[in-house]
Amino acid sequence: MKNSAVFVSFLLAVFSCAPKSNTTSMELNEKITLEKLDSVQINHLGKYQVHDLDPVSQTVVFVDHFDVSSEDILLAKFDGSIINSFSKLGDVPDGYGVLMSSIRLTGENQIMVFGGKGFITYDFDGNLIMRVKAIDFQPLNSKPFGMGLGIEKIGQRYLYVNQDLPDNRSFSDKEIYDEMYLLKWWSPTTGEQESFAQFPESSIYRSGKYFYPNSWAPAYSISDDKIYAAFGLEPVINVFDTNPPYSLLSSIPLDLPEYRYFEGRDKYSRDLNFFFLSVVTSGRILNIKKVDGYFLVAYIQGYSSADIEMRMAKKSEEETIDFNNRMDENYPVHLAILDSLGKLVNDIVPNGLEAQSMLIRNGELWMQETPDKEVEQDYFRLFRVGLKLD
Repeated sequence: MKNSAVFVSFLLAVFSCAPKSNTTSMELNEKITLEKLDSVQINHLGKYQVHDLDPVSQTVVFVDHFDVSSEDILLAKFDGSIINSFSKLGDVPDGYGVLMSSIRLTGENQIMVFGGKGFITYDFDGNLIMRVKAIDFQPLNSKPFGMGLGIEKIGQRYLYVNQDLPDNRSFSDKEIYDEMYLLKWWSPTTGEQESFAQFPESSIYRSGKYFYPNSWAPAYSISDDKIYAAFGLEPVINVFDTNPPYSLLSSIPLDLPEYRYFEGRDKYSRDLNFFFLSVVTSGRILNIKKVDGYFLVAYIQGYSSADIEMRMAKKSEEETIDFNNRMDENYPVHLAILDSLGKLVNDIVPNGLEAQSMLIRNGELWMQETPDKEVEQDYFRLFRVGLKLD
């Protein structure tokens, strides 16, 4: 099951004063929804993953995983043509090692790759321009890849997740929730890092319970010189200042319909099966963006209690496959549109669009078209999207 696989990969590898609303009041029968404004079709046949796009240069960078041992970087123009493709995977002198985040378009005919060997800049022909070693780098046990995910730039720094555990702590120590930092800055020119952003006192992660590793993996975005971060399962957007000491400015509870999430356990076990049910069935925040004063939140609702019981019930292999397929249909990725106070304006399953792929570039919101499950296509499409009154 696709959503379960996402959660399992993460396992393996209150609120202070809210800002005054600046959203426009609406009549009760009016809803804000999405509107497709423009599209880009890229001619490509194969397993692809979009990483970034630039509306100014009209360029798209994506990765093709032909098989488990390949990782080709492809560059395309908005007219659909492929500019170039190259691979730096494996034991090559100018390689990046293991990919740690989504590839970024950084300048004219340049991309930056954050990998196990640091921050590597290539031109569109695949020539190495610069390599900077990441200082005190610790390998990640899960890596946010894909359109709308991964490192985000502000000024000369990049914002990223922080998976470093506090010194001399393990997941079995409740103290880690008081001591861990959730986000960090990276400098791609010096390789230096700076950790910040802890759980607020009111967070469920400071309730004295145990949670499965990376259940708190942040979804985040930068807008108006503020960082908006939701910590994994918890339906709250925490707002941080982008300037030192990166203070928590407010915490905004989110009014997500039928959102059911794991609220911790009283004890801890290293057995992978101990948290497995919670990993599969819990709601989770996948992506957040702020557009025209509204929060757009991609999330999975989480199983109902009845479906959790059915998940636990003994089933044949055929019954298990049928159940998993039904759960995929019953729990698609939703997109909540909320005002600046976190109040629900609308909740939709975007038609033909992947909610978790939201990406903002040059002030524009872009999303990826949902691939056809039945027919393999020799192209994929990206849509520029806006908000409209329905």
